[in-house]
Parts: sequence; C-alpha cells; structure tokens
Amino acid sequence: MKNWIIAAALAAIPLAGAQAQDAVTPTMSAEARDQLDQVLRGEWRSKDSARDVYRHPAETLAFFDVEPDMTVVEYAPGGGWYSDILAPYLAEKGRFIAVQLPDADGVPEGYRKNAAAGAAAFPGKLAERTGLSAQGIPSYVGGDLPESLDDTVDRVLVIRMMHNLMRWGVADRELAEWRRVLKPGGMLGIVQHRAKPDASADYANGTKGYLREQDVIDFVQSQGFELVGKSEANANPADSADWENGVWTLPPSLALKDQDRAKYEGIGESDRMTLLFRKRP
Repeated sequence: MKNWIIAAALAAIPLAGAQAQDAVTPTMSAEARDQLDQVLRGEWRSKDSARDVYRHPAETLAFFDVEPDMTVVEYAPGGGWYSDILAPYLAEKGRFIAVQLPDADGVPEGYRKNAAAGAAAFPGKLAERTGLSAQGIPSYVGGDLPESLDDTVDRVLVIRMMHNLMRWGVADRELAEWRRVLKPGGMLGIVQHRAKPDASADYANGTKGYLREQDVIDFVQSQGFELVGKSEANANPADSADWENGVWTLPPSLALKDQDRAKYEGIGESDRMTLLFRKRP
C-alpha cells in the first residue's frame, strides 16, 4: 500500500453488500438527540459553532447513530472540533477515546512528532475547554491501541482524514486497527472531501484532499467492512472539487489567502461524502 493510488480494477472486486442501497439508515433516539442538542449549545463551543453550517454535527452524529452510552473512538482529532462535542456528550454514560496518527513508515516525520505530542497534551487541553476531567479522556497514538480495547468499541469516527491515510500508504494498517477494537456489529463513520466520480486517479489519490466516493467504499469494504448507508448531510454542490491547490483552496484554509477570497468564502467548505460501515464477522 506504499504510495497508494486507487486502482480502477478495485471497483470490479465482488464484495458482499457492495452497494447497500436497501440498507436501513440508523436513527438516533429522540432522547439522545435532545442531549446532543444541549451539548451543541454549550458555551465552550462559542467559536466552533460558526462552522456548524458546514460541518453539520447534529445530522452527522445522528446518521452515525452515536448514542451517549457508547464507547467512541475519534481518529486524528486535530484541534478537537468534534472532540468538544463528543467528549461532553459521552461523559456521563459512555467513553470518549482520541486516537492520534500512527508512528509508522509512510507518515511524514512532522506529523508523527505532532501526533506523539498531541497524545500527551490532548486530554488536558480538552478538559480545559470543556470543563471535564482529563482523567476520563484517554488518548492513544494510532496503531498502538491497547489489547484491552479489542472488541469493545461501538463507533470509530474518521473525519476528513482518509485522504492522508491513503496518500501515506497506511490506510490498510489503520483500518485493521479500527476493525480490531470495534465490537461485533460496531460501525465506522467516515466524512471525507469528495472528488467528482470522473476525477482522474492522479487528482483523487489524496494529494489534493479529495477522494472518489466509490473508491472509498470499495477500499473499506475490501478491509472487512460492509456499507450500511450514505448521507448527503455534508454535501456542497457548489464545490467543483477540481482546484489546482486542492481542497485547501476553500475555507477554512483559504490557501490563496486574499486572491478571490470572496469567491471561495461564497462557495463554503468542501463537498463531503458521509459513509457508515459495519464490521463484518
């Protein structure tokens, strides 16, 4: 999988439930949705909530059927935008676990160092923002998850990170880790910048931030998962997904700075696929 480029032949592999058009879309309980709505109104989110219009956390977590008594892994949480929602939401009855990028060949050294430092500092920073106890927020370096987590996790959430795992050649390794810790019937939720179906393999290999939806589905299913369903909660048809500077042309990165800034701010954040998979036996 080094320097992994999505192969067109992958789509031809017969996979159980490959399209899953008839799959029943999971629905969050009304009680859980009320609790989530309270968290989304939390004062610690005063700055983050401005991006809800692009990231749709209520709709996304409802589609992923994340209940407050679950054990949930958030992979590569970065600055903790989703963590500030998940940790308080799960604090009373569930368990929130942050998993950083792996210390593995293929991952650039700078990212690996940041992941190690992030794993150490993450619980304290999250506790400071949310008012939770840092002791209740475990953080691990990906690829080194303890065996005690095997078959215990209800959900693994991977938000806007699959493109990096693909281009670094570690996606198969990490999917094996997620599958190991998920309990039987546990599910994997993915949000990812979406390339057009006819985008070239060179453009949609992760280096521009975009991946083709069917490529992601085929690849994840080849690693021991089945597609449960899709959601358009994070779709943005205004994104042409063909930017020379990749997804970072759009907000929040705005790679071109003030050049055509109003245009890109008018488009908003990227068009994103939202996919839910179940661990196969």
